[in-house]
Amino acid sequence: MRRLHTLVISLIAAHSVAWAEPPSPPDDKGGRVSREIALDNLLSERESPEALAAVIEVARKSGIGEQAILEARFLYHVDRREDEIIASLLPEFLKQREVFKLEDSEIFGVKEDWLAVIEYVQAIALLGKGDKVGFKHHITEAFWLSPRQAAAFAPHIERMRLEESMRSVKVDFASRFTTLNPGDPVGLQEIMKGKKALLLHFWSPWSRECEASLPDFVKTSAALAANDVAVVSLLPDDAPKQLTDARAMVGLLGDGAAGQWLVDSKEAALAREFRVQNLPTMVVVSPAGEVLFNGDPTDEEFWTTLGKIDSQIQRPESQWEKSE
Repeated sequence: MRRLHTLVISLIAAHSVAWAEPPSPPDDKGGRVSREIALDNLLSERESPEALAAVIEVARKSGIGEQAILEARFLYHVDRREDEIIASLLPEFLKQREVFKLEDSEIFGVKEDWLAVIEYVQAIALLGKGDKVGFKHHITEAFWLSPRQAAAFAPHIERMRLEESMRSVKVDFASRFTTLNPGDPVGLQEIMKGKKALLLHFWSPWSRECEASLPDFVKTSAALAANDVAVVSLLPDDAPKQLTDARAMVGLLGDGAAGQWLVDSKEAALAREFRVQNLPTMVVVSPAGEVLFNGDPTDEEFWTTLGKIDSQIQRPESQWEKSE
């Protein structure tokens, strides 16, 4: 199951508080889905646009209003991190703002939370257009209207700052790194020879997320290697205990994971240059040394970026997400 976005979690929490109407029983005689079940399905659907359209149709037949349906559509696209589609909802949100009724909302406990989401949608729309001043204005207004959703708004600010900083970064392929297992240092230049791009996988054996995602990484590395994308896994720390644990963990993979397993440099750490704060982190680098992607391996943009490098690269089925 896909992990819920922070904003979805906060709004679903608000929904559980605001939902004061007693549940209605199923209408067995007419074969209709009860309003309660229809609403739950509407708010929880995340699988596909077709599935969402189906639950929306059932929701309308069950008497759920257009305001609640718009809210559910918003949650759906936020959870899937589809910023362009979120931005395209702006005209509908602005129109609904004029007729908003708190009693018709299935998510929001106070009107300010609804208005904050409108500001959020406006901010995302402007971010997509490269309007940083407008983005800052509307995201600040969203904070002001609904401080409790601050944790949900923050990732877009962090992403914008990260993308800005990455524009000035250029990887020096002359850099050489110590191998995880004893051996001669390896240079990025020789790893990149004849490759379409470079994937840098920052990880740690002490991170539960890294351990859980390793089966997925094995599949990813194989898919990339098969399409001439170089793969390097970088351990940010060379503490003796961490090196021992990392070797043991990689040893269990056998020959499954493609690419090089290296240790980051202390003097010119790539983790520091790429502002890596969470593990695992994936960084995709062009043959010219430019950063094409920097972020979480579960981010759809990661696979969109790889698809632009080579359309043959397909996202393998995720064992991690299936187990959640």
